[in-house]
Amino acid sequence: MSQTSDELLFCPTCSNLCLLRQTHEGSQLWCRTCPYVYSITRRFASKGAVLNKKQMQDVLGGADAWKDVAKTDATCPNCNHKMAYFRQMQIRSADEPMTTFYKCVECGAQWKED
Repeated sequence: MSQTSDELLFCPTCSNLCLLRQTHEGSQLWCRTCPYVYSITRRFASKGAVLNKKQMQDVLGGADAWKDVAKTDATCPNCNHKMAYFRQMQIRSADEPMTTFYKCVECGAQWKED
């Protein structure tokens, strides 16, 4: 069975991640899900690829999310100021209540209440 080092990372039977273990017989890659075991008979090394992080979208609206929002009486957990901006969003399933997001008028701290 000739496999490259990249193919050894995942089980060819069930595609789950293989784990490395040392036994008295030597090193083995084994699968926790199925009985697959691969004995490592030669030394191999692989340079890891540099992974570029994906740019994330701000799903909560970003800086513009707090533009033109209303104020309410709410105590800031950071500075105990009694006034905060608020907005509501549906972040879970439709049968769950909306989540209220707050931003302190005084210090800018943000928190939420479900």
